[in-house]
Amino acid sequence: MSVEILQEIPSQDETLDLYASVGWVTYTQDPETLMAALAGSSYVLTARNDANELVGLARVISDNQTIAYVQDILVRPEAHRTGVGSALMNEILERSFNIRQVVLLTDAEPAQRAFYEAKGLTEAHDVEPGLRSFVRLL
Repeated sequence: MSVEILQEIPSQDETLDLYASVGWVTYTQDPETLMAALAGSSYVLTARNDANELVGLARVISDNQTIAYVQDILVRPEAHRTGVGSALMNEILERSFNIRQVVLLTDAEPAQRAFYEAKGLTEAHDVEPGLRSFVRLL
């Protein structure tokens, strides 16, 4: 699949449709908060196919010096395994090549681990000396 990676905030309708397509309904239940989160991010990347349809999105929160936190990276299910996720993640890594920490929190699925390890990331508990990660979810 040929995609174009852009820095943009998609329309609310496109955004809600994409998030719903991957089952992220917690986000879609409060569209105003989701759109405000996108607007407040350091940057939002979109992946659009040849028909200009939104097939992927990533958003990053960063100080652009020491840390870049990949908050969301999602790809429409019919575009899985076509290089869309890799294109988004490659763009993030290129933009943050000089940032000390690139961090993300994701589901504990084997495919997730394999994808991010292939991009050069390491699970926190595998880092030496050991790291811990903590989270509070509301």
